[in-house]
Parts: sequence; structure tokens; C-alpha cells
Amino acid sequence: MKKIARRAFLLGSGGAAGWFAANHFSMKQPVFDGVKRINPSSGGGILNDASGLSATPVHKHIVIREDPGEALIQVVRNEMRTAKADGRPFNIGAARHSMGGQAIPRNGTAMTFENNMIEPDTDAGVYRVHAGARWSQVISALDLIGFSPKVMQSNNDFGVAATYSVNAHGWPVPYGPMGSTVRSLNMILPSGELVTCSRTENSDLFGHAMGGYGLIGAIVDLEVEMEKNTRLYPLYEVMPADEFSRAYEAALKDPEVTMAYGRLNVERAGFFEEALLVTYRKTTKQENLPPAGGSGWMSILASRIYRAQLGNEPMKDFRWWNETVIGPSLGGGDVTRNGLMNEPVKTLDDRNPDRTDILHEYFVDFDRFNEFLTVCREVIPASYQEFLNVTLRYVATDAESTLSFAPRPRIAAVMSFSQELTERAEADMARMTEILIDRIVAIGGTFYLPYRPHARVDQLLAAYPQVPAFVDAKRRIDPDLILRNNFWDTYLRTL
Repeated sequence: MKKIARRAFLLGSGGAAGWFAANHFSMKQPVFDGVKRINPSSGGGILNDASGLSATPVHKHIVIREDPGEALIQVVRNEMRTAKADGRPFNIGAARHSMGGQAIPRNGTAMTFENNMIEPDTDAGVYRVHAGARWSQVISALDLIGFSPKVMQSNNDFGVAATYSVNAHGWPVPYGPMGSTVRSLNMILPSGELVTCSRTENSDLFGHAMGGYGLIGAIVDLEVEMEKNTRLYPLYEVMPADEFSRAYEAALKDPEVTMAYGRLNVERAGFFEEALLVTYRKTTKQENLPPAGGSGWMSILASRIYRAQLGNEPMKDFRWWNETVIGPSLGGGDVTRNGLMNEPVKTLDDRNPDRTDILHEYFVDFDRFNEFLTVCREVIPASYQEFLNVTLRYVATDAESTLSFAPRPRIAAVMSFSQELTERAEADMARMTEILIDRIVAIGGTFYLPYRPHARVDQLLAAYPQVPAFVDAKRRIDPDLILRNNFWDTYLRTL
């Protein structure tokens, strides 16, 4: 078997998707350390992302730490202008947790935002935040005043503007993606003009940039909705998987449920046959909330069990028993809203130089969920891949983002695979992904764009019929195509 070198393998292939791809867990944290080691004065370098398979040459990499004032705006304008004059692409990223080089402009100027300005307005129920602030910093600031992000991912490592740029979602219900909680934003267009975008001002730009993968403009700061931090208690329900969508839909109608997610058994012998539904409701006591410290030792223990599943079917069965029996017994006490979300992805880092964690995500209607289960039962266990986890989340209708993945309320299935760093494994992953996309799109579903570039262009168009309109808008806003990334280069350039 020929082993894949993480750098050499992807330098010779295309990428897919834009900005820093959001969402969830099982991302390789050391990648960001690698980004920071690149010396901008060297005139170039290699950037990678969480997959470890997206090593891409860049002409220049700049780390920006200025607050979102005139100095930052001028730096962005100048770098855009220089990139245009040189005929090079320009792209901004944050933590770069993508899986296909989405936040990396090939042979271009890569800018990384590392800022943490957060200004809450409790009267208005919003906070102004710099584009590069991480969610851990947002939680830290809001927790002190008794507030919480209204919607964010289930992990805290990601950048706020990056979340908007991939329109990620999380556990809070009954909301849509994070973009639905953004009131307004300031963005530098490719022309250099600084514009304010909202649902009433430059609303077209607002919709294009929401889930637009950094192809529309450089976001400087955002005004985002927050809500009260609360103490919650969990309820765990185990059921046949075929009953999950009905139970989930019923739980979402309960106004007391403020956070919810599901899991499925991933042992091959009973693959996707049993489901766990976890819902959180407010407790009667809401005074003296503890600081948002994360899940602590329970999370560390769970990560060890999670990793022990690799090639070990009995351990997958044990993990399911732990999640459905032991976990609720030991970890079923009260938590806070902020505490649930204040968990870094590095908790589940595999630390294995011969493997990488790869995510998939699919969005399906509630009434087609059982068909989705059938597709997965028939396709995934027949593959060469090690399947470790699936988390089920709710996404409300998103009628605002041009590249919306939820034209109706949907269940989002976030899947985690551990993939060998071999050509065999990469080819098998691509083959399996194409089959899954074909069959899920056939039942009216959609796949998420920030992950590996294994979808075909016709599959992209079938899942996202708005793509041609997005490309047309992009070309009007950026006729010189300054803002480019691997999503554009791989999928949109020829449309």
C-alpha cells in the first residue's frame, strides 16, 4: 500500500470550499500551529488545514491582530490592491478547520485574523465582535455578564466571521444556522469600499456572504444576537433509530427544550439501528451560575473511549453502552448553556500520524430521515472507512443565505471517519462520498460544502440549485476575481 504524504499528496490535487470550514469536532488542532510557523517575510510558504491533506503553496501569509478600526481596514485594502496588481488571489481565514483547503488561496495572499474584540450591549441583546474572535473568547466575555451566544457550533475553537462564512449551526434549538443570528456586519468589498450589510441595508450582499465562503468580501466585524445563559438539565432517551425523527420533532415543539442533539449506534452489527436523543431544559434554579469551564474529565474520558473504537467493534458497542447507560448516570447533572458549548475540538484529537479525521455532513427532511438511514446502512459499512460517530442536530429553515442547505427544517447528520493516510483510503473515501451524495440528493437532501472535495460538479449543482445565481453575483461584485479559494477554483470557476 502506498502511504500518502500529507504535504505532497494534496499539492498535486484540487481543493474545494472556502473560508475556514466550520463545525463540530474531530479536527486536527496542530494544523493551526503549523500555519502560525509560516514566516510572512519569507515570501511564501505552505498552508494546510484540519484534514492535514490540503498542503497548498501561498505567495504570502499575514497574521492580523489589529482591532477592527482604520488600521485593519487599510491593511486589508492594501493587500487586496497588491494581490489584484500581481494577479494573485486573496483570502482571509481564522483557525482553518476546513478539510479541503477552503481557506487557502493557491499561490496567493493568505491573511489570518487573530483578534478578540467583543463589545456586549445587554439592552439590545447583541454583541459587536471582531471577525477573527474565537468562540471561546466570546463565551468568556459573555459568561461574565450572564449571557451566551444564541447560536454557535458545538465547539469553541472556530472564528466568528468564519462561522458566518460557512453558515454553521450547533445544538441550540429551535434556530437556524448562525447567520440567522447576525444583525449586521461591516465588510470590505473587492473594490476597497467598506459597506454595512444587514437584512435592510445591502441585503443582497448580506445573503451572498452568509455561507459565501469569503468570496464576496472581507468581513471586519459583526453584530450578533445573544441570549441569557441558563442552567439546564438533560434528559436521555434511547429508541429504535426509525423512531428518532418523530421523537426529535416532538421534542422541538416543547418550548422548554433549548438545546438538543441525537446519536446513532455505529457498531457494524447494529449500524444505525438504535438512537439516543438528548434534550436540555431550564432548571427551576437560575441563580449563581458557575463559570463556563467546559465538560472537564468526562470529556477527556469520552475522548479516550472514542479513540479506542478504531478497528474495535466491541469497543464501539461499549461506547454506545457508556453513552446510553453510564454517561447519563455519571454525567447527567445540571450544566450551563455556555458550559455545554465551551469545549475545544482538540479534546478529540487523534494524535495518530498515520490517520486523519474526516467529516461529512448531510441535511435531510424529517419525513425522509428513515430513507437516509437506509442509504447509510447500505453504503457506509460496505466501505473501507472506519466510522466513529454521527451527531444529529436540528437546523431551522434558512431562506436568507444564497447557498442555503436548509430550505426547510432539517436534521443535520455530522459524521466522523478516521481515514488512513494511504492512496487506497483516499480513493475509497471519494468513491463512498459520491455514492452517498447521489443517494441523499435523490431523497431531497443536501451535503455540506466545507469538507473534502470529493463531490462532482453536477452533484453540487443538484444539491445547491442556487449556485449559478451565486456565481453571477460573485462575478458582478468581484469582476477581477480577487477573492478566490479552492472552492472557487475547483467548483465555480468554470460555471
